[in-house]
Amino acid sequence: MVKTLLTLLGAFAVFTSCVNSYNIQGSSNVPTLDGRMLFLKVYEGDDLKNIDSCDIVHGQFHFSGALDSTRIATLFMDDESLMPVVLESGEIQIKIDNTQQKVSGTPLNDKLFKFIEKYNQLESEVGELGHLQSQAIMDGHDINEVNAKLSQKAAQIVEKEDKLVTSFIVENFDNVLGPGVFFMITAGHRYPELSPWIEDIMSKATDNFKNDPYVRDYYRKAQQNQAIMNGTAMPDGTDDPTLAPPTPNELAQPGSEDSLSEAVEGAE
Repeated sequence: MVKTLLTLLGAFAVFTSCVNSYNIQGSSNVPTLDGRMLFLKVYEGDDLKNIDSCDIVHGQFHFSGALDSTRIATLFMDDESLMPVVLESGEIQIKIDNTQQKVSGTPLNDKLFKFIEKYNQLESEVGELGHLQSQAIMDGHDINEVNAKLSQKAAQIVEKEDKLVTSFIVENFDNVLGPGVFFMITAGHRYPELSPWIEDIMSKATDNFKNDPYVRDYYRKAQQNQAIMNGTAMPDGTDDPTLAPPTPNELAQPGSEDSLSEAVEGAE
């Protein structure tokens, strides 16, 4: 989920008070990265736009530029997304090594990567369940009993992940992080869907969050699609199948549950 998170968060630019400039000092202790080109990119509409670039020279790199809003960008190396970066006032530090990539130094970046760290810890617990299963089988334990216990543990971890993500979005309704993580979660859905989780988020949401362009559009389409599912509305016909609203059968198909974990992998 993490890698998707890192890529998708760059789609958001929420305008706040005027930000004069951003300043990023980066370092890498990976020798093979010297001479590689890095790019800062943001989404403007459906287009991914490069706003800054630099080379890694002797393990150091630097970005700076004028900025009239706080926004989330994505750091790329060539065509590979590495991590999200909140462009905001202050001295931003980026560290890249063989074990992790991290952004710190400013309030929103610190908050975002603290969240990513907690999420990665839970994902590691999920990964450990497979090792526990293999070890239990090798030790001669009953496979049905083992699977029952591990399924219970997996459900507990999923519940913790849900609470972590939900609380993070709620706590950040009024800055770029709330809409950004909401986008990351919902972008994997084939169609906007009015799930209990969406309804819960929107019932708590502030006006600022509800009026975010992506959130507002997603929720409106999700309500329309739910009406189609309920039989109280009909899909609008169109000659372009890529623009056609989903049919009830298509809406019944399961959506992607992996957007967040894919997005976060790059920060590990």
